[in-house]
Amino acid sequence: MRIEDYPPQEPFSGLGEAYHAAVMERGAGIAAIDISYGDDPYQGIALHVPAKPNGTVLAFMHGGGWTNGYKEWMAFMAPSLTAQGILFASIGYRLAPQNVFPAGFDDAADGVAALHKSVADYGGDPSRIFVGGHSAGGHYTALLAVRDDWQAPRGLPSHIVRGCLPVSGVFDFTETSGLSMRPRFLGATGTELAASPIHSIAGTPPPFLIAHGNSDFPHLIHQASAMEEALAAAGGAVERIELEGRDHLGASYACAEADAIWLPRAVALMSAH
Repeated sequence: MRIEDYPPQEPFSGLGEAYHAAVMERGAGIAAIDISYGDDPYQGIALHVPAKPNGTVLAFMHGGGWTNGYKEWMAFMAPSLTAQGILFASIGYRLAPQNVFPAGFDDAADGVAALHKSVADYGGDPSRIFVGGHSAGGHYTALLAVRDDWQAPRGLPSHIVRGCLPVSGVFDFTETSGLSMRPRFLGATGTELAASPIHSIAGTPPPFLIAHGNSDFPHLIHQASAMEEALAAAGGAVERIELEGRDHLGASYACAEADAIWLPRAVALMSAH
């Protein structure tokens, strides 16, 4: 879908403008199949199909502070993953402030349900769906991975999420979060706990690969460490990696770079599970 065909969203911050320009340049010319899972233009999936699929599916969600972003932002990641035989699906979702929690989370769940229904048509295995995302997208997909109340209403297996790969994700919105302000996507007060993956772990979580830049936002580094401990305490397999020389945006760019550590670790996690 063309960016200019989307309804307007919040103006970009300086950081957001830089990221938008960088990822659109890196992803230019990388084609995808558009799949709609709802009536809103943001409720769509950009599916990148490898020449020789191995069945593995990575459903990834963009960042943007819950108020900005497009599924097309993640196209730059596709070639490195499809070269490994992995179907790469970038899930779009409705944005704040027009849509507040749990709208974006519901979209994430509906997007995974749509993939479960359709990926076999493209060489994917619906029992091998992994989820991940950058920043706000890492938050939504971590919440998908740890909660157990969204699968049955959508007719999905309870363990539909095979593993989770959040990059610079947000895991906590309570008073221990370290956030300088309350994100607008939370809407009315009282949603902080329900929106926090670290406080929503139900049962044994699927395997996690948590990544962040070593120069990322300090509160996200702290949250990643706390999430690692919480997942391990719940009996989950979890690995946390710091991306050397990367800040918040650089951590995202590193996901497509063959000489960065994220790609081989991500492929190894998906291959092992």
